[in-house]
Amino acid sequence: MSLTPTSALSPLDGRYAAKLAPLRPLMSEQGYMHRRVQVEVAWLIALSDAGFAEFKPLSPGARTYLLGLVKHFSEADALAIKEIEKTTNHDVKAVEYWIKSKFEARPELELASEFVHFACTSEDINNTSHALQLRAGRDLVLLPALDRILLKLREMAHNLADVPMLSRTHGQTASPTTVGKEIANVVIRLQTACDRIAAVKILAKMNGAVGNYNAHLAAWPDFDWEAFARKVVETPEPLGLGLTFQPFSIQIEPHDYMAELFDAVARANTILIDLSRDIWGYVSLGYFKQKLKAGEIGSSTMPHKVNPIDFENAEGNLGLANALLRHMAEKLPISRWQRDLTDSTVLRNMGVALGYATLAYQSLLTGLNKLELNETALAADLDGAWEVLAEPIQTVMRRFGVSGAYEKLKEVTRGQTVTAEALHGLIRSLEIPQAEKDRLLALTPATYTGMAGELARRV
Repeated sequence: MSLTPTSALSPLDGRYAAKLAPLRPLMSEQGYMHRRVQVEVAWLIALSDAGFAEFKPLSPGARTYLLGLVKHFSEADALAIKEIEKTTNHDVKAVEYWIKSKFEARPELELASEFVHFACTSEDINNTSHALQLRAGRDLVLLPALDRILLKLREMAHNLADVPMLSRTHGQTASPTTVGKEIANVVIRLQTACDRIAAVKILAKMNGAVGNYNAHLAAWPDFDWEAFARKVVETPEPLGLGLTFQPFSIQIEPHDYMAELFDAVARANTILIDLSRDIWGYVSLGYFKQKLKAGEIGSSTMPHKVNPIDFENAEGNLGLANALLRHMAEKLPISRWQRDLTDSTVLRNMGVALGYATLAYQSLLTGLNKLELNETALAADLDGAWEVLAEPIQTVMRRFGVSGAYEKLKEVTRGQTVTAEALHGLIRSLEIPQAEKDRLLALTPATYTGMAGELARRV
């Protein structure tokens, strides 16, 4: 069976392939190979500049050529490496051999070929490549997608800041709020989560087989290899990697930063699951309608239906993303003794986890852009919930020392249908200043929203 969108085992590469095109070059195996080539080239160029008598600085032409291997890395190059791997049965060694194969008919580079992958363990190349992948996936795909959601939510919070809405604590009628304020709550939470994702330092190590520069010092015992490795890791691209140096490790970088990053993404996803479920509920209540699209079908048998599928898809894919992210966050920092290989196969699924998250963000944004407020339904809900004014009435009663204020309101409202007339009769009977009676008589469920509008406009 040939690999097509309909034969792909994962829906990320099948049904949803087109939606994940920006992520694929970064997080695929080709993307992984690309970063490995980048790391090997950066290390080789840096070695040539280290001042070793045995390895003179590379010429400008050689440097340009090497950097070109990175810049112009293609699918054909990735396939060529895979072909070499059939013989080596070792993916990092296949990259090394591929780079060396590109030195043919270039005497200067042929002479330098033994300095490719010099003193490196595979994990020096892998951990730095994973770091480059994650940084790109985070900065170029994940955070921009979350920013688009934030922009939409902030716009909704401001535009709907003063539209009153009945709250439903425990699923029951409660003190009114505004639509914009409820959206603003999500904006603040999501912005905080995004800030935490962006703040995670992406770490990398280049310190040999067990983290002690053993092979490095065997070759040049008087050279400051730690400072050299730090320079390669932290020097900005293209001559360095532009990452944060990890000075202490076993054979592998400990992956704690990965756990921190994955936990941060999962936290943002959890907030968006909460939002998706709430919007789903508001659509069910009729607070929102959904814009129709010509030709779309909501149900195969019920022609009237316009289902909130975008929010359902978002919720499902966010759950899949979090299942993977949380497993990786729990598993990756654990390695037997100086290393075992259980992290390797798990790390190959980073793109899958980020893919499900990216897919969910797209669905959620599509759903948000379809929403149309149904102010008639919101107003009707409020007008049928006069019992929510028991709170302000009893609070004013308590201000003026009316004994048993809470209990009196509980007696006439709890579990009962409350009308405006009944509440107004109670207000008129109260022994409080007339100005306060007038203020309470003017209050309606739709105007009892506190400072919700101001809070919504503040985000």
